[in-house]
Amino acid sequence: MKTAFNIALGIHIISILGILGLLLSQVQKSPRKLNPGVIHASLSALVAGIVMVGFWSQANPDEELNHGKIGVKTLVLTAILFLGYANVKKSYLKTWVWGSMLGLTVLNIIIAVGI
Repeated sequence: MKTAFNIALGIHIISILGILGLLLSQVQKSPRKLNPGVIHASLSALVAGIVMVGFWSQANPDEELNHGKIGVKTLVLTAILFLGYANVKKSYLKTWVWGSMLGLTVLNIIIAVGI
């Protein structure tokens, strides 16, 4: 179970970094367009997170899961998915949407490292 947890953790980290990288690739573009890979990476991160929560008790029997942290991270990722689905087919991405998605991704990373 520890191996499955670690694989899910790796997929989760790569997915979150994928979201960040795809959003940052639009910094100097005008007009910005949402890459559909952001949605794919967000869904991958969500599924990997669910797998990690499911395997937590077997992989880390001595540690207790912080359900509040997991809940907030899930809400942040759901907001990223909502913004992504609402804007993926549009011809350009509004600056506030792009900034919100980028800020939510950074917030998710900050929550994950526990600052």
